[in-house]
Amino acid sequence: MKVTLEITMYPLTDGYKEAVKDFLRRLNRHENIEVITNGVSTQVFGEYDAVMKAYTDSLRPSMEGETAIAVVTKIINSHLPPDRWDTSQWT
Repeated sequence: MKVTLEITMYPLTDGYKEAVKDFLRRLNRHENIEVITNGVSTQVFGEYDAVMKAYTDSLRPSMEGETAIAVVTKIINSHLPPDRWDTSQWT
């Protein structure tokens, strides 16, 4: 099953940029997934098992780290990259 996972990380302390960058570096090392990051969130596309493994493996060090963080995650049960969005419906 193809999925789209959207992740937004909110570090709760100063010096948060490095915590976010570390998470994204770990996430982008995984194979068999596609990762797109913008200024608001990160979207991960691929097969459910590969996406969830990449997410949990990448997130765990952040959760165990010194920086307090909050993470908001949304999952869609289809592959929905931004180039497939029909923005005409938004006007």
